[in-house]
Amino acid sequence: MSDHSHETTHESGEAHGSMRDYVIGFVLSVILTAIPFWLVMARPLEGGITAALIVIFAAVQMVVHMIYFLHMSPKSEDGWTLTSLIFTLIIVTIMLAGSLWVMYHLNTNMMPMPDMSQLP
Repeated sequence: MSDHSHETTHESGEAHGSMRDYVIGFVLSVILTAIPFWLVMARPLEGGITAALIVIFAAVQMVVHMIYFLHMSPKSEDGWTLTSLIFTLIIVTIMLAGSLWVMYHLNTNMMPMPDMSQLP
């Protein structure tokens, strides 16, 4: 009989997480969800600080999900999953920064609209 408490592997030899890894990921996810929920409901801090903390908790939670549930690591698939993630993040950053740059310059370089209340 096989022991199911050890990590299972795919036909390609890639390791899947154990039950312990899934429980750790779940507990971390619950904590990383409960704290921002409490921050919003109890309002112990100012709005800007609360928003910044929520963004930080969201980023940490994404990392937890990628490690514990998606099993992304430099070892998985010889590092190609991590490489593709980094490439995707670079492309998204370039697109987001470029879009914001274009919108900012369009906004500053457009002709001002006349105030309709001042017209006769």
